[in-house]
Amino acid sequence: MSQPTVSAAVAMIERDRASAALGMQVTRSLPGDAVVTMRIRDDMLNGFEVTHGGIVFALADTAFAIACNEDEQITLAAGADITFLKPTTAGQTLTATASVRARSGRTGLYDVSVTDENGEIVAEFRGRSHTTSRQR
Repeated sequence: MSQPTVSAAVAMIERDRASAALGMQVTRSLPGDAVVTMRIRDDMLNGFEVTHGGIVFALADTAFAIACNEDEQITLAAGADITFLKPTTAGQTLTATASVRARSGRTGLYDVSVTDENGEIVAEFRGRSHTTSRQR
């Protein structure tokens, strides 16, 4: 494996149009570790006036993607699970903090905690990664 670089994840997120459209901001990008924030807008709410689960998942998935793209090899999600613990609504700011739990060969396991502006846990996400043979 090549030496980890910040530039690989930064280059990836700079081209990520979906995360940009959702207003996500990367506040930390280190090998195996990332923090991404997003302010919830009215158009991110479901029919019950709470943040749509897919929006929370997208935030967690973006932090996961940054954390697991540690080098020049392209790493993709092999699967992920999320548990929603607390509803949020428009005007709140969510923060997803991702960290590597284990890496072995081409496989990785990452945990992402999503919290609100008060530090209360909104969701817990576990992602499984697969490092491809493709390079950036």
